[in-house]
Amino acid sequence: MASQPFAGVLVPVLTPFTPAGEPDAGRFVAFCRFLLDQGADGLAVFGTTSEANSMAGAERMALLDRLVASGIPAAKLMPGAGACSITEAAQLIRHALGHGCAGVLMLPPFYYKGMSDDGVYDFVAAVIDRVGSAALRMYLYHIPPQTQIPFTLDLVGRLIKAYPNTVVGLKDSSGDWNNTKALCEAYAGSGFAIFPGSEVFLLDGLRAGGVGCITASGNVNVPGIRKVYENWKTPDADRLQAEITLVRKTIQAYPMVPALKRIVAHFHHDPDWAAVRPPMTRLSDAQSAALLADLAKIGFSLGEARREAAE
Repeated sequence: MASQPFAGVLVPVLTPFTPAGEPDAGRFVAFCRFLLDQGADGLAVFGTTSEANSMAGAERMALLDRLVASGIPAAKLMPGAGACSITEAAQLIRHALGHGCAGVLMLPPFYYKGMSDDGVYDFVAAVIDRVGSAALRMYLYHIPPQTQIPFTLDLVGRLIKAYPNTVVGLKDSSGDWNNTKALCEAYAGSGFAIFPGSEVFLLDGLRAGGVGCITASGNVNVPGIRKVYENWKTPDADRLQAEITLVRKTIQAYPMVPALKRIVAHFHHDPDWAAVRPPMTRLSDAQSAALLADLAKIGFSLGEARREAAE
């Protein structure tokens, strides 16, 4: 197994859009800097939370170009390479490797449902072979609530065995602790990096051999989540975990991406941050008011949010 370029708290970064509905590169770069300044260990750009599959590959590549050109360290970046075609997935990965990104996050081919492990294996293998780079570090992205195509336990093992220096980790967004636990028991001991897709499972994941989390609510709570990661072996660990779990459950009572964007818009004093790309829709005024009231009840604050981070 190859060495691991990522561990800790990774954030799947929200993508800001202009009033005209185009990706807002300036706000995106500034927000990525803000998240790193908050203590994020890495940025998993262009995943579900980023609305990546509402953007063309060319838009994603242009944003990555801008990030790297603006000085965001490529070693901190794990771009999503989700695509339904081998051709596009390989193109996105080559582009990321060309910038020196430390890894990529790989969805299964998600359009056709009911596909077998053999079909998914063949897809991933074809992408890896087409990229043909020893520098590639791939993190599988298991999110069956969205894709309905899983990376099963057996399939993960097949891919690790075939590509031990390439397939080096997995983000588990199943929402099923038993699945995360089974992955840790089967593969964490060999150096395969397991990241729960929610900080709700961060402490349990670390105790089971996981290496951190890749979590949407990192967009608004990096410091709180980092406290768990840094103190998971201390007597304070369970209390700190309970605090971040409460924040997560408060937010996820609402549509997750629009809610996160509304929180950023509020605390960065920048209403344009609330924009989403169809088919997503913004929170209604009533939802927004209820969300902010719920967060106020639990004493939530974005911390050292700076106006310039959203500009």
